[in-house]
Formats: sequence, C-alpha cells, structure tokens
Amino acid sequence: MSYLEKVRACNAWDPAGFLPWTLARERIGSLRPVFAAELRRWPDQFRVDADRVDWVGAPAGFAARSQCLAGVVETLVAEGLIAHLHGERYAVTPGRRDQARCLIDRTAAPWFGVRAFGQHLNGFVRTARGIELWIGRRSADRRVYPLCLDNLVAGGLPHGVGLRENLRKECREEADIGPALADQAVAVGAVTYCREARDGLKPDVMFCYDLELPADFVPRCTDGEVESFTRLPLAAVAELVRNTEEFKLNCNLVVIDFLVRHGGIDQEHPDYLPIIQGLRSHLP
Repeated sequence: MSYLEKVRACNAWDPAGFLPWTLARERIGSLRPVFAAELRRWPDQFRVDADRVDWVGAPAGFAARSQCLAGVVETLVAEGLIAHLHGERYAVTPGRRDQARCLIDRTAAPWFGVRAFGQHLNGFVRTARGIELWIGRRSADRRVYPLCLDNLVAGGLPHGVGLRENLRKECREEADIGPALADQAVAVGAVTYCREARDGLKPDVMFCYDLELPADFVPRCTDGEVESFTRLPLAAVAELVRNTEEFKLNCNLVVIDFLVRHGGIDQEHPDYLPIIQGLRSHLP
C-alpha cells in the first residue's frame, strides 16, 4: 500500500455513471441513473432525461426550494430508499457555501451528489522526539466506519454556521477543547475529493486546521462519538496511513496533507506531485 493509493481511493468515481442535476442551468449535484428514475414520480418538479436531470419546478425562493426538496427526501425516507434523516442541513450549491440555492438533509446529500463541507483538525504536540499527533478511535455505534481511527476533531459544517463557531463546537464535543484553545487552531487550507459511495457521490470539501496542544493536554470526548484517544509519533501515524486500513478513509487525506506540510512527505518522494494534486481534486 502507499499514500497515493489512499488518495486515489478517495477519488474513485466514473463520471459516466452519473447524471448532472441542474437548477436554472447550474450543476448542483450528480445522480445515479437508477436514483434519477425515482424522481420521475415528481414530473412537475424534475425532468429526467438520458443525459441530465433538471429541477424544472423548483420554487423561486430559497426557503420554498428547501421545503420542496425536503418533502421529496422525506417521502424517500418513509419508503426506505434513504435510510434516515440526520437533522443537519447542508447547502445545495454549485460552488461555495455562500452560493447555496437551497438546503438538503445531510444523509440525503450523497444521493443527490451534493457538495458537502466539513472541518478536520490535526491536534499535535512538539516533543524532544519530534511531533506527536493525537488520534481518536471512533465509537463502535457509529453508522459509518465504527472503531476506525479518526482525526482529533472532525465534523460536518451545517449551513448558516460560521467556520470558527462550528470549529469551537466540534472541538468541545469531540475532544473537550475549550474555545480559547480552539481559537488557536491555524487554518491551513482545504482538501477536496470526489468519491463514489454506496449511496451515491461524495464531492466533498474538508477545511483543515492544525492545533499545537500543550504537552499535558489530554482530550476527552463529550458526545460519545469517540471511544478513545492515543498520542502517537508522527512516523507511527504515517505508517498506519500508508500500510493499514485503520483510518476512516477521508481522514487519511487530512493526515497526508499534514505530512506534506510538516516534512513527512518531501519533494523527493516519488509520488509527491500526484499526492498533492490528489488532495485538491476537481469537483463536478
């Protein structure tokens, strides 16, 4: 296994297997044809053609569009096609979060191939032996990737919540990091990837942060999402990413990005260029 294999695993999808979902000629999502066929039940809303799905009946206003789409999603949940409602609402957007055309429940986002946004934080300590990273292990009751390794803090970014506000919330819930310490996190960019998933397509954006922690800091999960935490030398974390399937898949990318920026993967590495290119993949 290799770093590049992990990057490619997060960017494995076939554009020919998805139909553009458009609103007023803007692409706002991507649908599998079999799922697009389900939308034929709403002919006043969706025009399903062989090469695209147009939301022709979308109401004019943001709130009305969101309500209309929520009704469709709720029907699909009631019929068991979509497993459940999450409760967090994500932006349906052709680009940035502030370009949202309406909202969609988080669970439904991949079904509609909607761009999703999240925040991931690397918590690290500088020691005489070098950098050490705090790593979380997800709880056994997680719907996705139970008991897999995770970044110290990671969570979705709901619509209408600011980046700093949401990061403070996630830091408190996932690692008991207070606001004063959370505000010391350094925004270091974003990782983007597009991956075909069981439920559809995940064209995702992860805003990334580095937080240098005091040597005596010990994280504590307050929301039950993390079973335990471990502080490991950077080389040991790199080995886990490179040679195991221990990490939640997209968290590999956040660690690889950290390694690139902190010298763990240097410009002499044979896969250096495809790695850094794969961390900033084009999203449909």
